[in-house]
Amino acid sequence: MARFWVCVAGAGFFLAFLVLHSRFCRSPVLRTFTFAVSWRTEEVLYRLDVGWPKHPEYFTGATFCAAVDSLNGLVYVAQRGDNIPKILVFTEDGYFLRAWNYTVDTPHGIFAASTQYEQSVWITDVGSGFYGHTVKKYSSFGDLVQVLGTPGKKGTGLNPLQFDNPAELYVEDTGDIYIVDGDGGLNNRLIKLSQDFMILWLHGENGTGPAKFNIPHSVTLDSAGRVWVADRGNKRIQVFDKDTGEWLGAWNNCFTEEGPSAVRFTPDGKYLIVAQLNLSRLSVVAAPPVGSIGECSVISTIQLADQVLPHLLEVDGKTGAVYVAEIGAKQVQKYVPLNSYVPSFGS
Repeated sequence: MARFWVCVAGAGFFLAFLVLHSRFCRSPVLRTFTFAVSWRTEEVLYRLDVGWPKHPEYFTGATFCAAVDSLNGLVYVAQRGDNIPKILVFTEDGYFLRAWNYTVDTPHGIFAASTQYEQSVWITDVGSGFYGHTVKKYSSFGDLVQVLGTPGKKGTGLNPLQFDNPAELYVEDTGDIYIVDGDGGLNNRLIKLSQDFMILWLHGENGTGPAKFNIPHSVTLDSAGRVWVADRGNKRIQVFDKDTGEWLGAWNNCFTEEGPSAVRFTPDGKYLIVAQLNLSRLSVVAAPPVGSIGECSVISTIQLADQVLPHLLEVDGKTGAVYVAEIGAKQVQKYVPLNSYVPSFGS
């Protein structure tokens, strides 16, 4: 009999049963693990949506990132592989809508910019082909709208702008763009661009000191105007003022085992969701008050099976659902807050 591993917090045996029942045949990566239950007393804040997506067979490659258009209820997934669609589009209920592959080489990060005036999809491309080392803007149907960087050429230049393995980006409703350029390439940079793609400020030096980076891997904003960067190689999160770029502080105490690979805030701003790739772990961290960075305080964790490898994640700005791109398991899983609607067992 195949074996399966899952770790649940508190009195979560029912959740473990659902995961075992629903995911047993979905991912071959998970079929060799021993089933076990951890009876920790940690607070449980999320449950796995075992019915998302409705047809996981559309995951045919390594799933590296996910993005949510909360205004239109769409979820974008970017995957890597040969002769497969690179971008998959689902509804938030898990129904597959369409796929596209135009001008996408090797996707790493993805972001859906969604306002009443514009809906677009941004992708960081780390490929070595003609479209690699760029940050690209698409329509929701895959039409290429804008290319930042020098296609096919990695570099450190700022005029013209060049990237080398750009990891992720975050786009404000104002149109301003925050890019972390440094998934193990030449650069270790955080760049803020205006909506017309002018450089407003940047931090761009490799190192361990304040405002220096070692593989900046994910970037997000909070409602207080602070920029949060997963400084993966330095095993910390750094924080900056979004207007001036001023360094505000860092969290070093929560990531001694492994650095963070993804950071996103919950819609109410109370928590920061953090992924750690090789630990296959998600942490729910208390957000600090305005005017203080303080120290990292983990409220809850979701321990995934070994080798699931959560790479990047996204949080739905309306529902608070968390979509986790798992490159080891080759799937995206959806976690919903426990205080949200729980469907009937047969739905």
